[in-house]
Parts: sequence; C-alpha cells; structure tokens
Amino acid sequence: MIKLHDLEFEPYISEEEINVAIDKVAQKLNEDYLDANPIFLGVLNGSFMFASEVIKRFSGDCEVSFVKLGSYEGTQTTGTVKTLLGLNQSLKGRKVILLEDIVDTGNTLEEINKILLKEEVANYEVATLFYKPEAYKKEFNIKYRGMEIPNKFIVGYGLDYDGLGRNLTQVYKLK
Repeated sequence: MIKLHDLEFEPYISEEEINVAIDKVAQKLNEDYLDANPIFLGVLNGSFMFASEVIKRFSGDCEVSFVKLGSYEGTQTTGTVKTLLGLNQSLKGRKVILLEDIVDTGNTLEEINKILLKEEVANYEVATLFYKPEAYKKEFNIKYRGMEIPNKFIVGYGLDYDGLGRNLTQVYKLK
C-alpha cells in the first residue's frame, strides 16, 4: 500500500508484467518499422518511461521527439486537452509512432491527430502501454497495445496523481 497526497493506492500491475507488455509492443514495432526510420513521438509527461523502454528495444534507425498535452486534474479528466509543449521539428512526409502511457477517453489522441494532420505526416500509428477499452470514446485505431485494463485510476510507471507516483516501477490502483 502507498499513499500519494490524500489517497491510498494498492499494488496492481507488477514491473515484470509491464516489461512483458513493453517487449510485446517493441517486437511488433521492430517487425513493422525496422527499415522505416520512424519518428517516435512521446506524449509527456506520462509516456517518458514507456517511450524510453520502447526506443531502447527498437533495433532500426529512428528519431525521437516529444509533445506535452494536459487534460487531468487530480483523478478526473477535465475533458479539455491543451497543448503545453509543441513540436520542435517538421514531421511532413514522415512515419510517426505516437507513444502514449495510457489511452482512456481518447481526447488526447483527438488533439494529437489534429496536430499530425496539420504536420502532413505520411502516416502514424499509436502505441500505448495501457489501454482502457471501457473508457475509449473515439474511432482512432490503437494498433500497438501493451495491455488492456479496466477503467480504474492508476499511478506509477510514468502515470501520476497530481504530480506524484511517476517514478514508481510498478502500477498501483486507487484503493
């Protein structure tokens, strides 16, 4: 059991299970993009650990960039996604792999889709460590999924509760 701010969380997904999920995503990305020199686009802050591990496991040439969007306050999504840090390079004509820590409602993906369409990318795919099918409300294809989980609030492995918990090597759920 851990306490972050005012809430208690209990162990939910082990570091070993997370590594297996990352291996699965990375293996598929290696099969699909080995000779493509893709740009991995991490969504900060949550995806930093997942992005690092996927990129380390990628065997081909690649480039790395990040964007920062925000939509959460406490344990609830605000429903509004705002861009906090934008792209610093052109993605025109490039193959992009969007690295997300978690896909729940899909609101962040909708905002990133607008950015990528404006950038005129050749194509992009979404790779996420965690996917919540019960919460997902959009039509974007989530091609690479580490693991599907129920619609519970989780922290750890990059995910936070009001800034705390990102450094945890396993995932905890709200008690």
